[in-house]
Amino acid sequence: MRRGGGGGGGHASSGNYRNPCLTMHQPWASLLVYGIKRVEGRSWPSPIRGRLWIHAAGKVPDEATIKAMEEFYREIYAVDGITDLKFPEHYPVSRLLGCVEVVGCLRREELASWEMVPEGVRLEALTDMCWLCEQPQKLLVPFEMRGYQGVYNLEKKIYEGAIRGLSPVNSPLPVKFPLPNPQDPFSLKPGSISVHVPVSRTSEVEISSSLTAAIAGARAAATQFSKKVQDAQTSVTTLPLKGQSVEEDTMPSANLSETSNKGALTSNNKEQISPIKHKGVGSHSQPYSGGLRPQPGAPSKLDVIFDLRLGHFNQRHYYKAA
Repeated sequence: MRRGGGGGGGHASSGNYRNPCLTMHQPWASLLVYGIKRVEGRSWPSPIRGRLWIHAAGKVPDEATIKAMEEFYREIYAVDGITDLKFPEHYPVSRLLGCVEVVGCLRREELASWEMVPEGVRLEALTDMCWLCEQPQKLLVPFEMRGYQGVYNLEKKIYEGAIRGLSPVNSPLPVKFPLPNPQDPFSLKPGSISVHVPVSRTSEVEISSSLTAAIAGARAAATQFSKKVQDAQTSVTTLPLKGQSVEEDTMPSANLSETSNKGALTSNNKEQISPIKHKGVGSHSQPYSGGLRPQPGAPSKLDVIFDLRLGHFNQRHYYKAA
């Protein structure tokens, strides 16, 4: 690897992250692990550099969301001359999918103006903070596990099993994000590109009507969960039990699977999985963990839970096998 990994995975991480992992919604999680998605959007800067494990949350994506995101990436890759994208056949949920290398983090305006990266990558700059990802690897057999809010450490046993099952991914357009200081893995940070690139400069990408529609569709797909939450008519107040895991199932951002977290947790619980220390969503329902896309008319169970920390309703759909 150009920025090689140590035995613990998070070799260049800050804080006490050993095997850092991030839970994301589908289809964004698989798109990242398959190397199609190269920028993970958040409202907060990346607390780590190096390997970041990617876990898919329990919410099964609907066909409209999958179609919108695949069309978005089809359009932005076409800007760089890539017209034959192979998307994942399935978008499994409640699974550890693989990992990527986080090599830097930039503000949206910086990435959108950075001419040293492909034009399509600049079009992925749709959130306040953009985590720049390289070298995707996927698990040959995704591991079933629960996720947590923020960045957390994988349990040691899960990490030891996962590291042996990784397979490199042939990305449709591999990207190398140049570091301002090759000797400093944290040099590609918010503000580092603004010194060299005027942030007011607009991208020279020609925005076609189909590209405009694809971007609008991606934004709509990322916010549809929020709209469902606001339309919820009933609620169940649930307090998480002491030591209970918290499934990360909050709203994605305009780019991918941004949580409504405004910060990150530094975990130091001796390589045990460490949920964020805020009261969040707890669920006693077991989501369907299959890798198949939901079929039209499939029976569903609605679980509406009040999130005490965020102050709004979280709505989660669990699909059963047909």
